[in-house]
Amino acid sequence: MDFVKRSQEVFQAEIDELAKVKNNIGKEMVQLVDLILKSKGKVVFTGIGKTGLIGRKISSTLTSTGTPSVFMSAAEALHGDLGIICRDDVVIAISNSGSSQEILNVIDSIKKIGSSIVAITGDSTSELAKKSDLIINVGVENEASNLKFVPMCSTTAALVLGDALAVCLLESRHFKSDDFEKFHPGGALGEKLSARVKDRMYKQVPKVQESALFKDIIYEVSNMRQGITMVYKGSVATGIITDGDIRRAVQKHDDVKSLMATDIMTVGFKRILPDTRISEALRIMNENKITSLAVVQNEKQDAEIIGILHIHNIIDFK
Repeated sequence: MDFVKRSQEVFQAEIDELAKVKNNIGKEMVQLVDLILKSKGKVVFTGIGKTGLIGRKISSTLTSTGTPSVFMSAAEALHGDLGIICRDDVVIAISNSGSSQEILNVIDSIKKIGSSIVAITGDSTSELAKKSDLIINVGVENEASNLKFVPMCSTTAALVLGDALAVCLLESRHFKSDDFEKFHPGGALGEKLSARVKDRMYKQVPKVQESALFKDIIYEVSNMRQGITMVYKGSVATGIITDGDIRRAVQKHDDVKSLMATDIMTVGFKRILPDTRISEALRIMNENKITSLAVVQNEKQDAEIIGILHIHNIIDFK
């Protein structure tokens, strides 16, 4: 068997089914988002087996993006876990067939509590759909495996729907990176969100005067190993020279020995405050197509430069 080809076929099968499900998304999604935003309770996901795993992941995503959510196993619900559900909650049951007996038994009990019930299912005529207040159809025509009873495309569709729901909710709530940091302080992602420019910047600032000759500029850039040098007139920074400016000067001039900093520098430069988030610094660099930022003490035009943030300082933020 050609495993590369077969793997690509699986990818394509899932992509094709997702495209079909995407085209079926309609006003029900608007109703679901509105239902959750207006709810005074939490969002409770329930499922069994693989759909349970999908529900657990979606619940985790909602919780970390500003929508309180929990997962309740359908298998455990009838043995006491139903106690986590309140009348004001929105319960989302995930079942591709819509006929899982464990889930149906749970739904009957939830209806007595009075919570809103939403079905994410592949069969809008199923028993689960009939018992629900709102139906989101994520039905697929085919699974990726020749064993059609093994859920693959169907679970992927439910997972992507959950991501779509999370995005709609977080954008509706104007959820920002500051908010995400509160719920996700640990790990590499937490570090990325919480790290500041002052944590990553070079604290030694390369500098030359406007009258500096080309050889002095080369020495400063090479010696400080930051790929740039600031240009000063007295004690005031007036521009910046990057290694790119140096290369262009060599290409443009036959004799560079007599060149001064003012001949090759870029007048003005992008500034950033030390308490700015690393993610914002990266955005500024990408937006302006630059690789370095001057870190300044305050927002005054003549503020002291206290450091340099280079793209190399943050390329490990993924």
